[in-house]
Order: sequence, then structure tokens, then C-alpha cells
Amino acid sequence: MIYKRSSALFIEAERVIPGGVNSPVRAFKGVGGTPIFVKEAKGAYLYDEDGNRLIDYINSWGPMILGHAYQPVVDAVIEKAKKGTSFGMPTEIETQIAELAVSMVPNIDKIRFVNSGTEACMSAVRLARGYSGKDKIIKFAGCYHGHSDSFLIQAGSGASTFGTPNSPGVTKGTAQDTLLARYNDIENVKELIAANPNAIACIIIEPVAGNMGCIPPKEGFLKALRDVCDANNILLIFDEVMTGFRLAKGGAQDLYNIKADIVCFGKVIGGGLPVGAFAAREEIMNFLAPVGPVYQAGTLSGNPLAMAAGLAMLTGLNTDPEVFNRLDEKTEYLHKGMALVLNKNKIVHTINRVGSMISVHFAKDDVIDFETSAKGNNDTFKKFFHGLLDEGVYIAPSAFETWFITDALTFEDLDFTINAVNKVSKTL
Repeated sequence: MIYKRSSALFIEAERVIPGGVNSPVRAFKGVGGTPIFVKEAKGAYLYDEDGNRLIDYINSWGPMILGHAYQPVVDAVIEKAKKGTSFGMPTEIETQIAELAVSMVPNIDKIRFVNSGTEACMSAVRLARGYSGKDKIIKFAGCYHGHSDSFLIQAGSGASTFGTPNSPGVTKGTAQDTLLARYNDIENVKELIAANPNAIACIIIEPVAGNMGCIPPKEGFLKALRDVCDANNILLIFDEVMTGFRLAKGGAQDLYNIKADIVCFGKVIGGGLPVGAFAAREEIMNFLAPVGPVYQAGTLSGNPLAMAAGLAMLTGLNTDPEVFNRLDEKTEYLHKGMALVLNKNKIVHTINRVGSMISVHFAKDDVIDFETSAKGNNDTFKKFFHGLLDEGVYIAPSAFETWFITDALTFEDLDFTINAVNKVSKTL
């Protein structure tokens, strides 16, 4: 495929935007080459500025679970825009989407809408600290909760030490309150808790990791995490920015039957517009201003266009009881098809899948955490990515990102993709 127009647009963008992009992974640094500039999208397809059609397995990094330009969302946004785009005052639609979200997700009584997943996770941690009266948090290596200072942390010198900043601009003072654990390793979590008695406010986790590729929790891991939190008076935060309203109607809490204390949402809940949210039981949420002492605010929080898009998306999911079964079936079909051709062509790989999240790791061992994910052959992934792109299939431009399946994909699209994987794997 030819990307002459995309290349020219990228050169123009680099002049006025750092790196030519407004979010780093879009710059293709992980795979090389020039990023694709999209002109429009519909259903399961992207159409770039050079006129190429691509089958999309990113779907705006998750929100487009029912396909691009999903008509009920488009209609809802258009009708709402005619009445004004922002008021900075309460609107009825905020209550409507809040009631629907609370009815769909187990174990939450109240929800606060914000503008991004980053903002949701940042606010959830602040709420946990305010509610518990403790300062430290535990996060897991490889889990991404946005670019808030508390989350941009790398490991210290030992299992029980404080983290250190992994980005300039993050202070050591902030980093010392974040402890870093190994994903799927409950004993490591217990070590951190023992080394910091009565000091940990919360543990935040992606219940299914998506930012080191798709990595499921080991059987019993989330239950053990819940138990250790209960035993040590620690709040458990599920970052369901990816998994919420995607793996099941009630997200990962619903799928795994594990109750978190605070849950963060994004992506699907906004229907493609900038929306995040965090939710919990009433006694926790009532610690938020204006009824409680923990301050959180946002000029565009609850924006009517975003709320209209989110309400239309959640309504579509809530009124179609078979949608999650269809998504699971399509993802399983893709998984089996890709595994068959990769095995046939003797390509060392591991495929991880949960619901409609899936990723291919070019590693021989099971991928269960950041360390094992990092052992994948990135050179092979780069060839795989560009090979699929040449065939008209767009996957995440990073070996450390999950793919997201949309219900708009047909089985013909999946067969086309499997055939493309077969062609590309012969060249790896």
C-alpha cells in the first residue's frame, strides 16, 4: 500500500505538534515507519488519507465495541449538539447515564463522570487516600493507569523498596508513595504490605492487563488480592478503563465475580468521545466534594455531547443480550485461526485472549506479567505489524498493546485477517 499523503501530513504535523502526534504510541516508534493518518471510519474499517481501507483491530483503543460511526451514537451527538455543546451546569442526561451504568455494574451505588481514563484513575486514588487516611499505593509493573505522576513509576532496588520515577517531571517525593508489584504474583504483594504496615491506602490493578499485551489474571489471583485487601484494610481499585462494559455487561467484576471497592471506567463508556468515570459504594463516594472532603472537579465533566454518546453506547450494549457472546465467539475464531497458521509456519508465539481482548506475543513461554511480555521478539513483531498493514489489516503499533475486537467485524473479515497472518508468517 502507498501512504504518500500520510507521510506528507506527518511531516506537517511534526512542525507544530511534538513528535507529530498527540499521544506517543501513534508515532510508530515501537514498529518504525510513518504513522497512518485516518480520514474516516465506518463499522470495522478505517479509510486513510491515501484511500486505503484497513480492517481495524484497535477501534480507537477500545471504545468502538459496536463499530465506528455506530448510528445511535452519531444520531445522539448530532441531536444534542443542536441544543448546545457545553453549559457548565447540571443536565438531565448525566443522571440518565449514571442510573444506567449503576444498573449494569455490580457493587457500585454512585458514579462520578470525568473526561478521561487517566483522570478517573487519578481521582480514584485520591479518593482512596482521603477515605482511608493513608498515603501509599501499590500498582503492578506493566499496568498502565494513565500519565498521572503517581503511576509513572519503575521498580526500586528491591522488592520492598519505594519506586522511582520513570519520567522526568515526576518527583521522588511522589514516587516514594508508590510501591511496584509483579502482576499475577500474590506473594510479592504480601511482601510489600508486610514491609509497609498500615501505610497502604489502595491497590490499583487492571483486572485484565492490556498495556503489556493482553494478560489475563491467573486463576485465583484476583480473589487472593481481594482477600489480602480485606485482611489489611486496603481498598481494591479495578482499573476497568479497558475491560468495563467490554468483557461483560458489568465488566471484569461481573466476569470474575470479584468485588472491587472503587472501579474506573473509560473508552466504551464514552462511545468514542472523551469520557471517564469512577464509581464505588455510597459510603466511599460520599467522601467526594461537595458532600465530602476529597476535592475533584472538571469544567467539561458530564459534557452533554459526551454523555449523549455514552448513553447511546451503553443502551446498545444493555439491550442486546447476545452482544458479548458474539464478541467472544469472533475473538475465539480469530485466536484459533491465527494459532493454526502460525503453528503451521513454525512461528514461535503465544496468544492471550480474554473476551474481546487478544494479543499475539512472539515468545515461547507463557506471558503472565511484564517480565515475560518483555521477552517477546520485538523484531518479529515489527515485521508482523508492517506485513499485516501491507495486507490491509491494522493492529496496535506496539508489541505491548492489546487488540480490541468490534462486533462490526464479520467472519469474512476474520477469515481475511487469518489469511493475511498466514501470508505474513511465511516471511517472518
